[in-house]
Amino acid sequence: METQFVPVSDVNTLDHLFTRSHQTPVVLFKHSTTCPISRAAYQQMSELEGEVALVVVQTAREVSRDIATRTGIRHESPQAMVLRDGKVVWSASHWDVTAEAVKQAMSSHV
Repeated sequence: METQFVPVSDVNTLDHLFTRSHQTPVVLFKHSTTCPISRAAYQQMSELEGEVALVVVQTAREVSRDIATRTGIRHESPQAMVLRDGKVVWSASHWDVTAEAVKQAMSSHV
């Protein structure tokens, strides 16, 4: 199984992800297409197995703002979050966004 990036470009899709997090953990990744640090984080996220919800901040600013509002976590990019039961159980930004850290977050909050 390999990474499948699923674009999140509207608030309705974001609503669905928060709802789905009640059944299964959701990985949410905020990515900037112009930032070298974000490019490195994107590479890290591509090493995960399964689905990664991808918010490109340049084209989905409303979604990015809504994530900050819903979670209370200040916007940064790159930024990764694990959602469980409609809440963020783990988040990281910049160089802390690694495949290993996300894998650990996914397994430690079972």
